[in-house]
Amino acid sequence: MSNIDFKIENGVGLITLNRPDKFNSFVRQMAFDLQKALDDCEANKEVRSIYITGEGKAFCAGQDLAEAIDPEQTELPKIVEEHYNPIIDRLRKIEKPIICAVNGVAAGAGANIALACDITFAAESAAFIQAFSKIGLIPDSGGTYYLPRLIGMQKSAALMFLGDKVMAVEAEKMGMIYKAVADESLQDEAMAMANKLAKMPTKGIGLTKRLLNESFNNSLEQQLNREGELQNEAGQTYDYQEGVNAFLEKRKPEFKGE
Repeated sequence: MSNIDFKIENGVGLITLNRPDKFNSFVRQMAFDLQKALDDCEANKEVRSIYITGEGKAFCAGQDLAEAIDPEQTELPKIVEEHYNPIIDRLRKIEKPIICAVNGVAAGAGANIALACDITFAAESAAFIQAFSKIGLIPDSGGTYYLPRLIGMQKSAALMFLGDKVMAVEAEKMGMIYKAVADESLQDEAMAMANKLAKMPTKGIGLTKRLLNESFNNSLEQQLNREGELQNEAGQTYDYQEGVNAFLEKRKPEFKGE
């Protein structure tokens, strides 16, 4: 996977977008490589959390437009259907915590991939741009679903219509991302979060992620019922028993994500 670097360290699946000369913009094979890396993270019990970042100056500039306009390449509707929709679907459905470290510009699909992760850090010099309107397109990759839920309809409409740049500090203030950090601290701070989560009871965290996803479309009554159902499921896990035993025995728990 030359466009994606993937390795596993200390229970963390490390995924790096790796087309730095093209600001990590996506081509077809890169999209498929990212999908495969995410599938590998989901299937491998050794992976307890997932970490996504970019190589070089940018996080991801979105779609490589040279591919998108090439008549010999995949047509635009298929790019959305086969490249980006499956990526967003995986990011939300994999029941493991996914941390994103935005190291530079995140534009178009790149911005929305970052926003679909569970916890997103960004370097203070990084920027988020809903760049689609600049070339007459609509936001894809879940942008019209997640951004209004993160920052509200009015701000989302303005950013999507105008394609304005939002720096990381402002993105944090408006609730778009979890945290903006100094450039030199980004990887250390975001990786510390990924490592911490990898040692936590990730089965329960995965169930929490499922409930967060469902909360977008459930009524309060439905959500309360689902909380009861999944609390029962969580209560039958190894991690729950280990957590209770460790508390009673006054020792540090050793969770397995099971």
